[in-house]
Amino acid sequence: QVQLVESGGGLVQPGGSLRLSCAASGSNIDILTMAWYRQAPGKQRELVAQMFTGGSTTYADSVKGRFSVSGDNAKNTGYLQMKSLKPEDTAVYYCNAVCRVSGTITQYWGQGTQVTVSS
Repeated sequence: QVQLVESGGGLVQPGGSLRLSCAASGSNIDILTMAWYRQAPGKQRELVAQMFTGGSTTYADSVKGRFSVSGDNAKNTGYLQMKSLKPEDTAVYYCNAVCRVSGTITQYWGQGTQVTVSS
């Protein structure tokens, strides 16, 4: 069983930066893709950024040039670096990982971490 544990959320002023982390715990984990989603109050969950095996990435138009996704395979941890934050970035951020464990491929979700951008 794989658990995704997120950290790094908080309150930041407009224009500020935060880095979210998503650590996958468990044995024999091969992370195939890792994605970050967010959900603001009253809105649907949306895909923010995604990183695939091999390092290719995609971003939502609303965060291009401001957010950057990366990973540390040795630590089974993914990161979402967020810069030039705006009030509209306020949301609960979730990491999502598709993992292969002992030959079985499964999708997992983190518990979510609140990001609030406000002065």
